[in-house]
Amino acid sequence: MKNKFLLVFLLLCFSAIVAQDNIQSGPMVGYSTMREVLLWVQTKSTAEVHFEYFDVDNPSKRFITKKILTKSEDGYVAKVIADKVLPSKKYAYELFVDGKKVTKDYPMEFQSQTLWQWRTDPPEVSFAIGSCNYVNEAQYDRPGKPYGSEFEIFESIYQKKPEFMLWLGDNTYLREPDWNSRTGILHRYTHTRSLPELQPLLASTHHYAIWDDHDFGPNDADGSFWLKETTSEIFKLFWGNPNYDVISKGGITGKFQWADLDFFLLDNRYFRTANSNHASERQILGKEQIDWLINALASSRAPFKFLCIGGQVLSTEAMHENYATFPRERRYLLDKIREAKIEGVIFLDGDRHHTGLSRMQESMDVYPIYDLTCSSLTAGAYPNKEELNKYRLEETLYGKHNFGMLKVTGPRTNRVLHMSIFDKDGKEVWTKNINATDLKYK
Repeated sequence: MKNKFLLVFLLLCFSAIVAQDNIQSGPMVGYSTMREVLLWVQTKSTAEVHFEYFDVDNPSKRFITKKILTKSEDGYVAKVIADKVLPSKKYAYELFVDGKKVTKDYPMEFQSQTLWQWRTDPPEVSFAIGSCNYVNEAQYDRPGKPYGSEFEIFESIYQKKPEFMLWLGDNTYLREPDWNSRTGILHRYTHTRSLPELQPLLASTHHYAIWDDHDFGPNDADGSFWLKETTSEIFKLFWGNPNYDVISKGGITGKFQWADLDFFLLDNRYFRTANSNHASERQILGKEQIDWLINALASSRAPFKFLCIGGQVLSTEAMHENYATFPRERRYLLDKIREAKIEGVIFLDGDRHHTGLSRMQESMDVYPIYDLTCSSLTAGAYPNKEELNKYRLEETLYGKHNFGMLKVTGPRTNRVLHMSIFDKDGKEVWTKNINATDLKYK
């Protein structure tokens, strides 16, 4: 009898080890609303996946998600909705693979959004931003010194305990063997997501993302990229935004809310004209996406409206891939923002492998619009004085690996945005406060 019990015990232990070893990356927490939260995980082979979760203040009442069978054609990714959540709650969750619980040595938690409307002032909001994440794979990288480094930055972000992280493009870097096939694109997204230093941050911080050229296709890729439908599909597989393609024209354009803040997730690749094509009407976003954006901004009551895009918008440096190299559409976008009297606009972007803040105020009759560029997380970083950008704030330029922490505090009628940039070790580089009342028309 003892031998029988021992055998059963060993079989249970073995099956639990197999389940543990079948995790490729994750789990990751995606979008959050008051009623549902997205949970994500990737296995190494076909497996049945589900999650169990509970309110940390009432652990005896557990909820179970639907079960998903991961498949090779989807990169063994499972995206599951926790649909029994209630507003203003914090939940712990557990991952099960083929019926066996998977344990991690870090917290696995998520939160529903707070129901504050008609009850209290909006809650304090804290979120991280960053762009340009290159994870080395020597046999496929460019020769010489590795381009990615200082991956401990993700531990530093994790230690700041943001409610969510906003990835501002170049979140992974497709290489030459990758972008010509669905197999290659899946491989690169899988390899990047599997970075060990990233896993604790994925498990307890909600994540939203846009893309830039390296998530989308080759360097400087545009709307002519032959596999853009495939990269759109795989981007959606690996990220947890609440919506995509809100203009029904393809791509990843979307929007989400957190407390009283609105975030507009713009697609600067799917509709883009080639940088060297001057024989056609030149565009980055395209008129339909801009017109949707202006209409969505006009309906927003958010004190801060964050416009998230892969490349710099306000910079007057007409080089690299800045919006200044598309002057006609850039003018159309900025003019429409002013004509519609949209208040509280702040651009968030990446791409440039350095960080800096731009401030544009054409006259004293209009409020200043800010553009925060935050780059690079782990890809090569370089000092840049932005000498041709007349809107630059020189004291904010920083050319080493870094990330941003943005916090919004204060009562509903007097919200304040606290911008802080931190180095790879979590040490503050600079900070700046912006009052929502200063981003209004007189």
